[in-house]
Amino acid sequence: MNKRIIFIGLFALQGTVLFAQKQPLNHTVYDGWQSLNASEISASGKYISYQILPQEGDGVFYLKDNINKALLSLPRGYNASMTNDETHVVSLIKPTFGDTRQAKIKKKKADDMPKDSLAIYTIATGHLLKFADVKSYKMAEEGSAHFSFLTDSKTTPSDTTAGKSKKISKISTLHLFDFVTGDTVNFQHVDQYAFNRLGSKLVFTKKAEAKDTTSTIAGVYLYDLTNKALKKITNGRGTYKNFTFDDQGNQLVYLADKSAEKSLLKDFNLYYYTSQLDSAQLVVQKNTAGMPSNWAVSGDGDLKFSKNGQKLFLGLAPIPRVRDTTLVDFEHAKVDVWHWQDDYLQPQQLVNLKKDLAQSYLSVYYPQQVNRVIPLVDEKFNPVRTTIEADQEYVLATTDFGRRIATQWDYQSKQDVYVVSTVTGARQMVVENLAGQAVLSPDGQFVLYFNQENGNWYSYRIASKKVTLLNEGLPVSFVDEDNDMPAKPSGYGMAAWGSDNKGVYVYDKYDIWYFALDGSDKYIATNGYGRASSTVLRYKNLLHVHNSYRKSNTLNNRLQNILTAFNEATKENGFYELRGKRKDPKVIIMAPHVFKNLQASGDQKNVIYTKEDYGNSPDLYLNNNTFKKEEQLTALNPQQADYNWGTAELMQWTTPGGHQAEGILYKPEDFDANKKYPVIAYFYEKLTEGLYSYQAPAPTPSRLNIPYFVSNGYIVFAPDISYVTGEPGKSAEEYINSGMKKLTEYPWVDAAKLGIQGQSWGGYQVAHLITATDMYAAAWAGAPVVNMTSAYGGIRWQTGMSRQFQYENTQSRIGKTLWEGQEAYLANSPLFHLDKVTTPVVIMANDNDGAVPWYQGIEMFTALRRLQKPVWMLNYNGDAHNLLLRQNRKDIQIREQQFFDHYLKGAPAPKWLKSGVLAKEKGIDWGFSID
Repeated sequence: MNKRIIFIGLFALQGTVLFAQKQPLNHTVYDGWQSLNASEISASGKYISYQILPQEGDGVFYLKDNINKALLSLPRGYNASMTNDETHVVSLIKPTFGDTRQAKIKKKKADDMPKDSLAIYTIATGHLLKFADVKSYKMAEEGSAHFSFLTDSKTTPSDTTAGKSKKISKISTLHLFDFVTGDTVNFQHVDQYAFNRLGSKLVFTKKAEAKDTTSTIAGVYLYDLTNKALKKITNGRGTYKNFTFDDQGNQLVYLADKSAEKSLLKDFNLYYYTSQLDSAQLVVQKNTAGMPSNWAVSGDGDLKFSKNGQKLFLGLAPIPRVRDTTLVDFEHAKVDVWHWQDDYLQPQQLVNLKKDLAQSYLSVYYPQQVNRVIPLVDEKFNPVRTTIEADQEYVLATTDFGRRIATQWDYQSKQDVYVVSTVTGARQMVVENLAGQAVLSPDGQFVLYFNQENGNWYSYRIASKKVTLLNEGLPVSFVDEDNDMPAKPSGYGMAAWGSDNKGVYVYDKYDIWYFALDGSDKYIATNGYGRASSTVLRYKNLLHVHNSYRKSNTLNNRLQNILTAFNEATKENGFYELRGKRKDPKVIIMAPHVFKNLQASGDQKNVIYTKEDYGNSPDLYLNNNTFKKEEQLTALNPQQADYNWGTAELMQWTTPGGHQAEGILYKPEDFDANKKYPVIAYFYEKLTEGLYSYQAPAPTPSRLNIPYFVSNGYIVFAPDISYVTGEPGKSAEEYINSGMKKLTEYPWVDAAKLGIQGQSWGGYQVAHLITATDMYAAAWAGAPVVNMTSAYGGIRWQTGMSRQFQYENTQSRIGKTLWEGQEAYLANSPLFHLDKVTTPVVIMANDNDGAVPWYQGIEMFTALRRLQKPVWMLNYNGDAHNLLLRQNRKDIQIREQQFFDHYLKGAPAPKWLKSGVLAKEKGIDWGFSID
């Protein structure tokens, strides 16, 4: 017995030693860390496909069957599709990461960069066929016999005249591939191409070389796959685009511009073709009946047939003014004229210039009737919405004309809602000055709208013009109950239409309600279970549909419906089953995990999803619809077991103001309660919903790299924050400081080694906190606002919008104009209180920040420098609010680690902290070295 005890003791000791020897994460692990992408289950449920991608490098595309047997492993495969009969898989293949990297180093031109290839996999035989230099491929929406792909092939002229160099040119070839025979039909000089829905017809354009003036190949061609017949339906050079077949595949329309190639004014017209015609006919142009004066067919508008093929929707637009090319540029001013009554500020106009120039306005044309176009809206209207089938008479149109200036401070403008007849073009007012959203019912008989100002749902019956308040008398809110911004709370939204189109399902905070559109019935579909159990229930539409005309989001209460679920108390996630009326949903699974990307087979008997928690990377699982036969399909990141990882737990405390507060506490895997740990608080607004979310070690855009710091012996604290309007800074103090003080009560926390880190709104809060307390030994503020008075009048350069709405109505939460609430702006601006700072702080402020003007960082830096406080600023040249370039993301990880290690662990300071990096050393020395 004694020998056995000794043996077990030695074994346990050995396990402890092995555990203790797990290495901490380092900055070299990022590139190889894997993620799951593009997971999909086939309609039959027999096959599952997905990609596994490293953060940097070559990914792999996989195909498995439903017994977890690997069928295909395709290095670098992506953008894969399975034929509708599930006999073949087609996938593009990227060039190797190494080849692309070398080409970039050599600064090769785009045409000389490594190209994609294409793979065709036959499931029954396992045969894999590949083609090189592929530009694109397309499959029919429902056809399975063929697909097409476009390749580039290099050619060299045969002219061998002495002294003349041979110029290599490229020919684009369209290949029509037969899945049964493996044969291809090839068409050269192809530019655009498209299938009809059933895959029985292929339309494409041929483009002649610009210098080849004798070529007659240019034009539009139609290939009939059934008869193997090719027909040229439009002749001549031009720009052809937006090829669109009707649902039956018998009618074809497209846009064509046959003006001179260098013409500043494009002249697009609509062409129409059926098999009864010898060639495509020009049917809509500038002088077509019904066309508004000085308007024309837009080359940027979409084309769409109604499902029954009787109507064609197209875009019209005013004929634009063009520049006078005879003017000499250097003799004329380049100036932006700002006008106080412009709808939008000049910067916003400039950001949206390309979109505005491409704006088109919906009209309708009846191909089989009189040759007339019916404009449905004009320039005052926003984009128009049809029903999915678009067979119904009415479309939905909205306009905020005359109220757009207010978006400068209100963010969202009020709008008038209309329905417009596609028969006459007549408009019918539904509701004026709506602050909310409106949508057309699938059968086109009702408009459903939500009024954000009073929190009510309404229906409008088009035929009778009757308005019905749908939630009348219900003792529940349909707007955000937890809203802590000055603006009116937004609604929880719509779940789905009833399967008979007679009603709608909408959300409150927890449950799902049903409203009959005529007001005859209403009930709580989830029977109040969500609110009673503090579980947020949301409908998940698992319909597996190929036909775009059948993609309506509906809920049939006679069938099994899957609801996603989140328990606010435990933070667990899962799924419920909803069937019938006024019945408690039935729990399928609730667990301390996060489930994502739920998909179902066509009969909804099999599902796939990813499952994760903080300690386990997201993996793909296959299950039946009762979730009783779970099978793991992937095993990502096995290398994680070699590293000291961490744990995540929910922490609760009471703030000084008596508020119940929550946060996530991340501890190292090798946590020892007998040791003392430095703590870094990372915050934004609310984060505890992510208690069970996996966080991969990765170079972040500037957020705290939580798994890295936890693995390296830090405790990380992520508190939730609730805000009081007018006091965003004090609110941050209330929750963050009190949570950190609570942590210092534990013997394993080193109260002298507390740090804070935040990005954007979190960066602002960092800047505020260090003016309010000296409890922090180190602080890192990414893209902070420090002067609300100057930021209030600033511009979000990525959108061109004024920042005023943020302070008056949204995140910055002042709730007043600068002139109404001057004291609040000053009190909540760290700049005016930086003389109180004792904490060393690093600022990240990038000169291409499109959200926070980077001079906010400059104001903070220069103020602290003037006060002779320890401060550093990082400007990643040309990068954005959240870092986009991976090399910059990697750089900032090292600097954050060195900074916090120095101030919270006593590690030696690197050069950039001790003495900086002079401009003349830039690009030579990054300052990471430690003397």
